[in-house]
Amino acid sequence: MGAPGRFISLEGGEGVGKSTQARLLADALNQRGIGTVLTREPGGSDGAEAIRGLLLSGAADRWSVRAEALLFAAARADHIERTILPAVNAGKWVICDRFLDSSRAYQGVSGPLSDADILTLHRIGSAGLLPDRTLLLSLPLDQSSERANARDDGAADRIGGRQADFHRHVADAFRRFATDEPERFRVIAAEGSIETVQQRLLDALSDLLP
Repeated sequence: MGAPGRFISLEGGEGVGKSTQARLLADALNQRGIGTVLTREPGGSDGAEAIRGLLLSGAADRWSVRAEALLFAAARADHIERTILPAVNAGKWVICDRFLDSSRAYQGVSGPLSDADILTLHRIGSAGLLPDRTLLLSLPLDQSSERANARDDGAADRIGGRQADFHRHVADAFRRFATDEPERFRVIAAEGSIETVQQRLLDALSDLLP
């Protein structure tokens, strides 16, 4: 019997380097002979990519918090069914750029929805599936904001372009999740070279690697 598939998520606020590190991590695993699927949220399946377009475009107030959370939950349900579970069941590693914890941090951070509400939507839509490990990239907010502005060239999407206070609350929420769930989370310092951060990610997965 082959090695088990694994599901790994990368989380963090805007500009911490998730997408770059997710790609490099997938490349590193492939080079070790581990079949790997690189995916993202929102997105990762045909249906979820269609919903991504709805979520990330338009005015900041295009969707209410409740509608936004429901769209994310629907996209995630399709993503899991069409992409994540088939790959894991086939013995592959799935590397996902954002997952449930982003919904918890972004949609449950303030307003009418609580963290418990987001988790209930996830239980209904996705049977409560959680990653085998969540790698939380951490960077001081001033540095991550500077990186995000350079990346987006002043044209952030409707979620990334929200006010600094919102992103501060998001960062606080991620740290709280990591503290509350130490068995699943590993906090990774995102300072330093891309190669240095990549090695930190690999070190945080060493106990899962075949």
